[in-house]
Amino acid sequence: MATVTECNYETGAGRALAFGIPTSRHFRITFNYWAPGTNGASTQYTGDFMSAKAIPQGELFSIHYNPAAPHDHNRSGGASASRSPVIVFGILGSVALSLAWFAILRGCH
Repeated sequence: MATVTECNYETGAGRALAFGIPTSRHFRITFNYWAPGTNGASTQYTGDFMSAKAIPQGELFSIHYNPAAPHDHNRSGGASASRSPVIVFGILGSVALSLAWFAILRGCH
């Protein structure tokens, strides 16, 4: 089980992807959990993820972690994974528009 340590509402850039496309994940949830460490003693691990709903501080929720690497859990990577495709499309669109603009300028001379 993991415990929520912070729940922060993300404003501005934290709530929008490239080109201002809004996301449904507005809350950054920070949490910690205990798992057996490499020496066998319990070790505290932390993580965070984005959520569409606020989760109150101190609330418990289920988490799954890799016993061979307890820092690797099922809540990792959620925030940045949704941004990657939009950023790639934004860069490709920018390149395409730049090439079109240069073609128009070249035709004017």
